[in-house]
Amino acid sequence: MNRLQRYLFRNLLIATLYSTAGLTLTIWLSQSLRLIEIVVSAGAPMQMFLWLLLLTVPTFLGVVLPLALVGAILFTYNRLTTDSELVVMRAAGVGPFSLSQPAIVLALIVVGTVYTLNVWVTPSAHRELVRMEYAVRSDYSQLFLREGVFNEVGERFSVFLRERDSDGNLHKVLIHDGREESKPVTVMGDRAVMLTGPEGARFVVFDGNRQELDRKTGRLSQLYFERYAVDLKVLTPAAEERWPDARERSTAELMEPGAIAQDDRMRRGLIAELHHRFASPLLALAYAAVALAALLSGEFNRRGQSMRVTIAILLVMGLQAAALGLTSLAGKMTVFVPLMYLLPLLVLLPAIWVMSRGLHLKPGRHAAAPPVAEPAS
Repeated sequence: MNRLQRYLFRNLLIATLYSTAGLTLTIWLSQSLRLIEIVVSAGAPMQMFLWLLLLTVPTFLGVVLPLALVGAILFTYNRLTTDSELVVMRAAGVGPFSLSQPAIVLALIVVGTVYTLNVWVTPSAHRELVRMEYAVRSDYSQLFLREGVFNEVGERFSVFLRERDSDGNLHKVLIHDGREESKPVTVMGDRAVMLTGPEGARFVVFDGNRQELDRKTGRLSQLYFERYAVDLKVLTPAAEERWPDARERSTAELMEPGAIAQDDRMRRGLIAELHHRFASPLLALAYAAVALAALLSGEFNRRGQSMRVTIAILLVMGLQAAALGLTSLAGKMTVFVPLMYLLPLLVLLPAIWVMSRGLHLKPGRHAAAPPVAEPAS
């Protein structure tokens, strides 16, 4: 690249980094709301919360980078147009493809980065994130029990506690276990603690009573106790019982869907996830081409190009929605898989044709007035 192109590339790179940081922080904020309860409830270490928060970044960075690139291209070239720098460059003989080369190079870098994330980093991060969430729910299950409300911690299983002290003791506890529908059980106690062992988590309730209702006979039996243990395996499902999601699977596993799929529906989902990892990075190139076509073609207007920027944003939003829709459809019918690759190409070719028209001054009031001949002496 020459000096002018390096100048454009530097501005684009800085704008992309700022856009990526802004979008990442915004999504991080929404993700942290789901994880902050671990710290707010007290007991879970801050390091675990930070590690969970860090693991969320690769799960959305592959979507953020192409969008940040579009924002950087629209901002940079629109500013250059407003400052008339693009007009000077075109007057110096720089064509639209030469002006777009820095953006295309940056788009290719983003494509390579997203490929790396999709194929290797994101599946590992997503798998570790899910594992850590299950570990937290197993080791710190009591942290998810809020005071003064009925906590639904499983199907037909709820826990109520009046308060919890700094030592982890739960006071005024009521546990309702309706997993066996014909014989629901209610356990009430003055105090309880939660213990976690190799066999899973359990409540140990002190000084209370256990009530069991036999719905067939209508008989209510009661048991008063000083100490009683309630099994809480509903809170701690064994890792081996959970079937990993397609997003957690490595790319090597997805390449052999028949070996891990339990049925045809799951096989289609694995195939769709595999092709999504290879097709979605191409969207960065298509998005960049749309933005460049919007700002490097047509007529120059010194009042700005807000309409062109708006159209480019709407087109990118439509492409993103179409890509998500195709991925969803491919999970149901594999016939849509080729369209996941065709969509970026079908956008890229018209964008290149539009950009080839170049940027020129609008005739009329924006055109330079012809020189007036001086009267002969």
